[in-house]
Amino acid sequence: MSPHRTASARVVLLAGPSGSGKSSLAARAGLPVLRLDDFYKEGDDPTLPLVAGSADIDWDSALSWDADAAVAAIQELCRTGRTTVPVYSIATSSRVDTEELGIGGAGLFVAEGIFAADVVARCEELGVLADALCLRGRPSTTFRRRLLRDLREGRKSVAFLLRRGWRLMRAERGIVARQTALGAYPCAKAEALTRIADAAAGGARPRTPAAHPSMPARPANSGL
Repeated sequence: MSPHRTASARVVLLAGPSGSGKSSLAARAGLPVLRLDDFYKEGDDPTLPLVAGSADIDWDSALSWDADAAVAAIQELCRTGRTTVPVYSIATSSRVDTEELGIGGAGLFVAEGIFAADVVARCEELGVLADALCLRGRPSTTFRRRLLRDLREGRKSVAFLLRRGWRLMRAERGIVARQTALGAYPCAKAEALTRIADAAAGGARPRTPAAHPSMPARPANSGL
């Protein structure tokens, strides 16, 4: 799709730290949903990054994710209303299947995942971006929600989940700041739902954290 071509649908990118409630909020929005976490690289990919000073794969680095394939799926959904997406098993770090995803003629859909903010600029350039949001909350609450979910779903070993959870809790404010710097608007769930409803109604909202003075708009170091 040319950046200047009008798309038949638009996307709301829903970012936020792991465990911030993106999936549940996307389901509540009542719109078709594209799961961006299904575009993780497979566990045997030699380009996967490692956590510094560890043998653990850094699944929270954008380098563990296939941004090009995710953007291509978003673009095709916006243009044709259908696309083929991978089905990813986090427990086995592998793509176990593919499936057809359609948005049924909807003019808006949600693409949610921890790396959603990394494709804000590309979606904006393509002319398909309706809004970009970053869910934020208390790091301790996110830690508990993430750990309970990951243990319930058997995503990784308990030791790995505890190491990752502790690391992410300490890094959460920086993660939100990074996603904000990439163009996602930081907000709680209630405001996110309001903005998604506005986008569905055809409204345009500024993606600026100016109304949140506690959040830096452009941190000097936006890395994870």
